[in-house]
Amino acid sequence: MKNKSSSKGVLYRCLLYCIAILLLVMIPLKSFSQSTGELTTDSLVKMGFENVRWTDTPEERVYVVENSAYKIQALGIRKAVDIIQSMGLPKDKSCKLIVTNYNIPQVSLTYQPLAGDTTVVNGEDWKVSYDIGDSWDKVKKEKKKNSSLFKVDILVYPQLYFKNYIITQIYQALLEFSPAVEVSLWPGMKFTGQIVFPVYNDGYGETAGKIHPGYLTLAQKFRLPYNIQSTVTIGMFDYNTYGADLNLFYPFKDERFSLEGRIGYVGFGYWHGFKFRYNDKYTTYWSVGGNFYWPRYNTQFKLRAEQYLLKEKGVRFEMIRHFRYASIGFYAVKAEHANSNGGFKFIVALPPYKYKRHKYIPRVSTSLGTGITYNAGNEKYYYKMPYSNASDNIMQQNSFNPYFIKSELLNF
Repeated sequence: MKNKSSSKGVLYRCLLYCIAILLLVMIPLKSFSQSTGELTTDSLVKMGFENVRWTDTPEERVYVVENSAYKIQALGIRKAVDIIQSMGLPKDKSCKLIVTNYNIPQVSLTYQPLAGDTTVVNGEDWKVSYDIGDSWDKVKKEKKKNSSLFKVDILVYPQLYFKNYIITQIYQALLEFSPAVEVSLWPGMKFTGQIVFPVYNDGYGETAGKIHPGYLTLAQKFRLPYNIQSTVTIGMFDYNTYGADLNLFYPFKDERFSLEGRIGYVGFGYWHGFKFRYNDKYTTYWSVGGNFYWPRYNTQFKLRAEQYLLKEKGVRFEMIRHFRYASIGFYAVKAEHANSNGGFKFIVALPPYKYKRHKYIPRVSTSLGTGITYNAGNEKYYYKMPYSNASDNIMQQNSFNPYFIKSELLNF
């Protein structure tokens, strides 16, 4: 009986030793994972990224960042990927980076390790997609580091307009510098208030030569099921309009193809200095069509059916080539009651290309870019559809395109 009891005691002690050894092995692994995630997010914050989160699950490690430090989104995302790689990727599960804009998820980048693969991880190993799966649900309740809410940007929008409607002068021109205050007060929301300072005015009338308000808008972004992105905007737009605008974007499973729709209901008015004059006329404009993106050349093709401000219905085709610091495009339009028209447009990104915030001190910089649109047919009245936000242009619209981001990861 004594030997039997002694044997049980030995077995019991062996079991306790095994449990203790197992715990000693597991605890450092857990703490290492925690320290890697915390060090990575701290490094991202130090680089100027905002709304930084992370979480670790048995299936994947998830990071969230919002790029406000680099003017070019694709470049900022590449910098975030470099930091995550340098701090260490999980060996036995995937790592996902979710990129947000005003706290709303836009795209995800996923690294899936392969068994036995010992090669150095590079941009080719990351899959970029509009699809974020259920990863956002896992991480969205984690505490944010370096929140973007209530932080003010003062962005200067330079703009050059020109026209050729008279035979006694080659071009008439208008040059404006328009600083705008932009701030987000809750997730998805952006307020923009702009003042226009005319610098040179030749032929654009008395009202264009006065200092006056520009865009005054409140925009709210949403992410809907099936990766649909939506933006609702109310306020004062360009083309002397004010009202409401809804934009929807839906990418197909093959993300080179997408659908886009837009509808707005606006009235007409104009600023005479700081006095706003308007009438009781309202109109509806809309646009619906498809996009195709050619990744090899970062070229986008758009075909739209549209109704413009004068209610003329027409068709619009665009081809746009995107570069890191510029976007150049050609367009052709045909509408009822109007002659065919076309031309080109380009946007060039303005320096500085990196601009970190200093806590809640308002940050002063230039806008994303500036450019011109050339109206080859000299069309004066038709084909007008307002932009609903001061920052909206062909370069900004392509900022979160997965193929454009992938090209930056591949350095071409």
